[in-house]
Amino acid sequence: MDTAVIVGQVQSFSVLAAGLLISLAALGTAIGFGLLGGKYLEGIARQPELGPMLMLRMFIVAGLLDAFAAISIVMGMILFFGNNPFLNAVLFHVAK
Repeated sequence: MDTAVIVGQVQSFSVLAAGLLISLAALGTAIGFGLLGGKYLEGIARQPELGPMLMLRMFIVAGLLDAFAAISIVMGMILFFGNNPFLNAVLFHVAK
């Protein structure tokens, strides 16, 4: 196989992987926030006196949800814009 074809395939699969990382992270975070908000409102409706405690725990979980999405988005951006480790491995192997 020609080197240009292999490099093109690695780049196309890397772009596909980056798109999946970013889109699935956003989808998972949106679903997580929807469930979190719904359960928070349900808990407040059942026991209003626990509102401040539930709000604190909701914000902690929301921070964890955002951290997961941020890590996935950064990994996708590294594949898309940064130094692609898969492409470097192919180029190193071809140079031998």
